[in-house]
Amino acid sequence: MFPYAVESFSAEESDILRRYFTNLDQPVFALVNLPEVVKGALFARYSRSPKSLRRLFLDEFVGELDISGDASVDATVGLKRAEDLYEKVFLEYGDDSVAQLGGVHLACEQASNVLTKVLEWGRLMAYLEQSTRYIAYNQRLSTGHYRYFRDPVLLDSPLGARYVGDMDRMFDSYGELLGHAQAWLTTRHPRQSGDSDFVHRQAVRAKGLDALRGLLPAGSLSNVGIYGTGQSYEMLLVRMRSHPLPEARAYADMMLEELRKVIPSFLQRVDRADRGGVWSEYLLSTREATGRLVGELFADLVAPGDDHPAGPSGQASVDLLDFDPEGEDKVVAAIVAPRTSRPEAAVLERVRRLGADEKRSILLAYAGERANRRHRPGRAFERTDYRFDVVTDYGAFRDLQRHRMLTMDWQPLGAALGYDVPEVVEEAGLTDGYVASLERSRDLYEALASGFPEQAPYAVALAYRIRYTMQMNAREAMHLVELRSGPQGHPSYRWVAQEMHRQIAERAGHHLLAEAMSHVDYGAEDLERLESERRAEQRRNSL
Repeated sequence: MFPYAVESFSAEESDILRRYFTNLDQPVFALVNLPEVVKGALFARYSRSPKSLRRLFLDEFVGELDISGDASVDATVGLKRAEDLYEKVFLEYGDDSVAQLGGVHLACEQASNVLTKVLEWGRLMAYLEQSTRYIAYNQRLSTGHYRYFRDPVLLDSPLGARYVGDMDRMFDSYGELLGHAQAWLTTRHPRQSGDSDFVHRQAVRAKGLDALRGLLPAGSLSNVGIYGTGQSYEMLLVRMRSHPLPEARAYADMMLEELRKVIPSFLQRVDRADRGGVWSEYLLSTREATGRLVGELFADLVAPGDDHPAGPSGQASVDLLDFDPEGEDKVVAAIVAPRTSRPEAAVLERVRRLGADEKRSILLAYAGERANRRHRPGRAFERTDYRFDVVTDYGAFRDLQRHRMLTMDWQPLGAALGYDVPEVVEEAGLTDGYVASLERSRDLYEALASGFPEQAPYAVALAYRIRYTMQMNAREAMHLVELRSGPQGHPSYRWVAQEMHRQIAERAGHHLLAEAMSHVDYGAEDLERLESERRAEQRRNSL
């Protein structure tokens, strides 16, 4: 069973698409023969559109391009390259840096939200993922199915009919409650003087989609645009080929097939038994061996705990696990040392003897007058780290997981930590329907867990909580807490960012570093996207 919806194109559309996409009937395809700015713009638009990338290209981009010169190109048959030099250097001499010289824009469509976390694991790639904030998930695919992954093995099992029935009912509930929430929000937040109908509708719509996204199961499908080098794709595919999730392994095969049409030389090792095969086997064996030992030595900790009761009475949490009490002194020493002729250890000893005002003056001079959050100080802020234990709903985790320049690891997604009910849902009188759908999600997950442990998370709604750790240096912490606390952000991760900033100041005692994070926003917003929509309209009008 092919678990993906196949798009239909007219003969004229197919003739155009063959010039720029490596296939017309698979969920994974590469973009070729297009200017870089067009590929970037396509991916940017992609994240806020329910359309596939090929349909988006036809509807919104191709009319603006001169494609007459590309009539003889057919990207779907693969590209023959002169590979002798690459093969000699890359395979014979093993110079991995050569694989950093070729990059590909790859569209990964109809990937479950469980799979997207696998796709977005690597640090040295660029991703744009379809947003639940701008797209209503009550729209069906061309097959007539709701947008969730239909694992072939699971569907062929005795639980297949229940899986489809319960997932469909969860999407039914999402669509029904979304209509009620949007109507209530329109009344609750009337259009303000000076705002256009469009700005008001967009802000209210985003608020409703934010409030109801918790009903969507993690099996919901998403589109991800990826840009990466050959080396980055190689590492990603090696990991995916050893991943326990069947969807990830099958998807890796499709990705490899398409990437080899564009950068074949850089990916020759991936499925060679003596190269990528051994590498994937190493990852698999270490994961399984570690899992066995943890199960034996920590059996009582592996079982679900009761520290977060199921249901809305539980709490999200942010706990600063680890920090360096001398962190601020070390950052100041890292600022000073490159400007001296002495070892950093000697500089640190001198810094320890400075007064509080002197340390503050050095640190704040280094941070400077930050006109906006993009004005960040240099790498001296990377001298100290913070490690947090975080429990949030899976929706917030999805957003925070995209921060790649930190260390994040997470526990398996399940239902044991309970779920969150947004204030909007409660105030709109939709709690009963919301909770009923979440309980259906829990029941389906528990029914799948024993026979299909890897696929069972597909049934878990995004409102359910997950525990994860985040470790970052002070420079990345500045980026994260300022970006994610912004008034346009989702309330669930805004709170995480604000709490991290508070604990850096109060628990770690790093008041100077927290002070340098001057663009953290602690305000409360009723319509988070309103100001952003206003600014967007001003930019459109100025054009």
